[in-house]
Amino acid sequence: MPTPAGLRPATAPGAALETLAALAGVTDLPLAGRGLWVSGVALDSRAVQPGDLYAALPGSHAHGAEHVGQAAGAGAVAVLTDPQGAARCADLTVPILVCPHPRAVLGPLAAQVYGHPARDLLVLGVTGTNGKTTTTFLLDAALRAAGWRTGLIGTVQTRIADTHLPSLHTTPEAPDLHCLLALMREQAVQACSIEVSSQALAQHRVDALVVDVAGFTSFSQDHLELHGDMASYLDAKALLFTPQHSRHAVVVIDDDGGRAIAERASVPVTTLSAREDTGADWWVHDRLTDGHGTCFVLSHRGAQPALSLRCALPGDFNVMNTALAALMLVTAGIDGADVVDGLAQAEGVPGRMERVSAGAPDEPLAIVDYAHTPQAVARALHALRTMVPAGRLIVVLGARGDRDPGKRAGMGAAAATWADVVLVSDDNPRSEDPGAIRAAVLAGARAVGGGATILEVGERRDAIRQAVDLAGAGDVLLVAGKGHEQGQEVGGVRHPFDDRVELARALAQRRTAGHPT
Repeated sequence: MPTPAGLRPATAPGAALETLAALAGVTDLPLAGRGLWVSGVALDSRAVQPGDLYAALPGSHAHGAEHVGQAAGAGAVAVLTDPQGAARCADLTVPILVCPHPRAVLGPLAAQVYGHPARDLLVLGVTGTNGKTTTTFLLDAALRAAGWRTGLIGTVQTRIADTHLPSLHTTPEAPDLHCLLALMREQAVQACSIEVSSQALAQHRVDALVVDVAGFTSFSQDHLELHGDMASYLDAKALLFTPQHSRHAVVVIDDDGGRAIAERASVPVTTLSAREDTGADWWVHDRLTDGHGTCFVLSHRGAQPALSLRCALPGDFNVMNTALAALMLVTAGIDGADVVDGLAQAEGVPGRMERVSAGAPDEPLAIVDYAHTPQAVARALHALRTMVPAGRLIVVLGARGDRDPGKRAGMGAAAATWADVVLVSDDNPRSEDPGAIRAAVLAGARAVGGGATILEVGERRDAIRQAVDLAGAGDVLLVAGKGHEQGQEVGGVRHPFDDRVELARALAQRRTAGHPT
């Protein structure tokens, strides 16, 4: 992200500390804070630059106030913290802004310092359990094809025009988000497509950002380790569809969550469905799928002209992602012809139904996907099932440690329902026992019954190799869960690991060995 990388906009206006104190509701600004000018905001003490306001917030493992000395030494001119943090800053010489919930004011403060950059861009925000990354990539591709200079913020990639930056979170922390948008404005970017996670909404990361059009993809179980229950998870998603965060909304209403979002939204809403009988404003019909994608028609219940669109990615869910992107662009005022042409040129998304092998006559079609929820696993396998007229569907998957354990059995069940062979392996065990995670996935798979062959191969590299060995010509092999990720965390240690690299290597070894078809 920009702050750790040292990137800051040269043209950000900054703000007087008195102004920031007023925004934060701090009325007892120390005398030493009068007349001070803040030129940046940092949440990481290691990223502080001279002139910054350092936000010392409570964290899951430590309090940011433990690092105020380092921040002051790096040039922080003031500190924002809570009463607990203030008690640890007794010896600090720079002024301290103390408020009960500093995270809740951090977004407005950062936006003020960086000059509210989102106001000068077309900003399109996408939320939902699955499909955020694909939809934002489609939005960006269509805008670029139409001649717009664009930015992108999301799980796979952060980009300012043609400059690529690493993504540490799906949605950055508020100081980094507003800094990124200011950098985009400085680089003459005209539009930004951004993934907005439920965690970002719940943790105030997108505060003081109002997107021009907010899109909703789908809703199913995920992130309950953070939200606790599905109702709270939906509540977090719903925050995007309020005037504090968006101006217009486009919502897919093909599940209960989408219908609830459309009903609860307090901004103008356009609804979208895969079927006409749902009563949605727009619906998808006349799908025609071939080996190069799906052509379909998007029709309006009223007088607006239909759009004839093409989706290059496999699966009905990607048809809906394409339709959602199209309606978000039309709602934003982009010409319909430009939308149709731009989306037709959109290519694949890294780690999202990404083909590692196109299925030569003597080997399987091999695909990597980020599917890591029960719904996403089912959707991916359902899409691939149509591509196996005579062969088998083989899947390698595992569940993540330190994340919503309640979805693990569901992932196994989805795999066993749709695949012929299921290899349960490790994903990112993190601090948990990998065997215990696999056991939960296996239990869900075995509970389905039916004819699926279910295997346990803990080492993911070995599981991929075994899956390749099992697959014959005409089969389809899906390696699910990690997608674009390039590391695997085991026991708190991160190791280099890329499903795409390992799958390609296993296929190459198969060719060298002259694998029988």
